[in-house]
Amino acid sequence: MYFQIQRALVEKIHSGELREGDLLTSEWQLARAYHVSRVTAREALHGLKTSGYASSLRGRGTFVTKPKREKPLTQLRGFTEEIAERGMVPASRLLEQKVIDATAELAESLEVRVGSPVMRLRRLRLADGIPMAIEKTYISLSHFPGIQQINFGEQSLYQTLRDQFSVHVAWAAETIEILPATREESRLLKIPEKTSVLSISRNTITEDRVPIEVTVSRYRADRYRALIYIPATAIRIGATIYKED
Repeated sequence: MYFQIQRALVEKIHSGELREGDLLTSEWQLARAYHVSRVTAREALHGLKTSGYASSLRGRGTFVTKPKREKPLTQLRGFTEEIAERGMVPASRLLEQKVIDATAELAESLEVRVGSPVMRLRRLRLADGIPMAIEKTYISLSHFPGIQQINFGEQSLYQTLRDQFSVHVAWAAETIEILPATREESRLLKIPEKTSVLSISRNTITEDRVPIEVTVSRYRADRYRALIYIPATAIRIGATIYKED
């Protein structure tokens, strides 16, 4: 019976009858409304919380939340494709698009000479109008001449690479960290300052082993969780352990 109550509440959330931040009825009220015991009502609320649809605040009650979006780390897709596939409306706000000189670190990652022209692209990524991530991408103009002329506030980077440069991402190396949000990141993502964000640094490579991009993304940790599929032999995952002094 508790699952039926849980499903009914989830349907109300999906229909918009219950919105994020709304206070859910108490165990006692839920038990009376559905003519069940408080134990059954408690199990229904617990099921909502474990599935990400609700969270409790001590002394205040249980509130509606939205489940975190899983980010599969073994699928190479752009943000636009990923969000659209989930039935949400993707959008980008262009923060910066300019040509800079490659630093030694960028030159090594992109396999170009130090000082070579590189496009730096910073975008705020949104889903259904909600800020989800900040992306900073570096692309070599030596590999992709003229790409700096495209307005990536409106265009998908990966789609542009496929359609205009006939480039397909073959594989990527990613580094995942949990970092405190900077003041600017907090403002753009609309989260409290120093809130933890999911930081993913990605280097993508073509089938011909030509570096495509270096991207550093900051994802809202309250909206995302990393999902890794690990076949027996295909993926290698390394970890660096930092010891306390």
